[in-house]
Amino acid sequence: MRIGVLTAGGDCPGLNAAIRAVARSAMQRGDEAVGIRRGYQGLAEDDYMPLDMRTVSGILHQGGTILSTSSFEPIREGVVDKVEAAFAEQRLDAVVAIGGEHTMEITRQLHADRGLPLIGVPKTIDNDVGGTDFTFGFDTAVQIVTDAIDRLHTTAQSHDRIMVVEVMGRNTGWIAAYAGLAGGADCIVIPEQPTTVEEVCRDVTRRHDRGKDFSIIVVAEGAKLAFESGEERLIQPVKDSDEYGYPRLGGIGAALASELESRTGYESRVTVMGHVQRGGTPTSTDRVLATIYGAQAYEMAKAGEFGRMAAIHGTEMTSVPLEEAVKVKQVDLQMLEIAKRFFT
Repeated sequence: MRIGVLTAGGDCPGLNAAIRAVARSAMQRGDEAVGIRRGYQGLAEDDYMPLDMRTVSGILHQGGTILSTSSFEPIREGVVDKVEAAFAEQRLDAVVAIGGEHTMEITRQLHADRGLPLIGVPKTIDNDVGGTDFTFGFDTAVQIVTDAIDRLHTTAQSHDRIMVVEVMGRNTGWIAAYAGLAGGADCIVIPEQPTTVEEVCRDVTRRHDRGKDFSIIVVAEGAKLAFESGEERLIQPVKDSDEYGYPRLGGIGAALASELESRTGYESRVTVMGHVQRGGTPTSTDRVLATIYGAQAYEMAKAGEFGRMAAIHGTEMTSVPLEEAVKVKQVDLQMLEIAKRFFT
């Protein structure tokens, strides 16, 4: 077989490990792997690179992607015919598309509309792809935020401050929930369960009343600034949307910190984690998970399991229809209820 591999959407730790796993699996079985550069754009513009022992050597621990990435949409750009023709021209028996929820939707449409032999692999720091328990990239992002919270504890305690930590996650609060619980946050604000400014103020005040003169608040970028009056505001640093039509998020941390300081009188500061959550060396967990995903995708290609996405359920690797992958997976609120036991 000749199997193509592409990475699309945002970068995340573990992409190179997944690429390596597909390529090494193919080489071991006498098959060939070829890299497609810049996501689906590479198929439309004939941009490829070999995936041989030389190109995939020494990349397991590297962040980013040796194939580069883009958010190129063949359907929107009107180049589906070029993408389809590329399979014949490049003798591609299958293409493994590694990406997040939006990439899985593009992959689903191309398979459904043109019958292209496509397989999905879920990656995103947001952990919001449906049909699987965890995406690779998530564990690394959580560890980066947890390390930051650990460091902020000392500054918050030294200056008797409220420290608000804004994390990524788009419309879900997976990073905020996991990192907040792991880092001992005193309040976690996520999109799945609105938390009012007044509630956070009460939690902070109770801590101060019992002698805790500092607080760590973790807030997901997609959470709304909510008030007991019923008013809710989605904070956007700019008014436009991204290439998917989603609102550009960011700024909830500063808005919440300002409200807390004015209402409680306690000095407040904000730390925006930003893109640092997506970069750098993947954790051992993400290296292993990405490798298992890549190996599973190769096995799916050999078995002709097209139109499906590699998935992990518990400790078992399996596959699910791409229709399941495009459903946004939200945080189990039971985890937030457990975290609340430690808020005061």
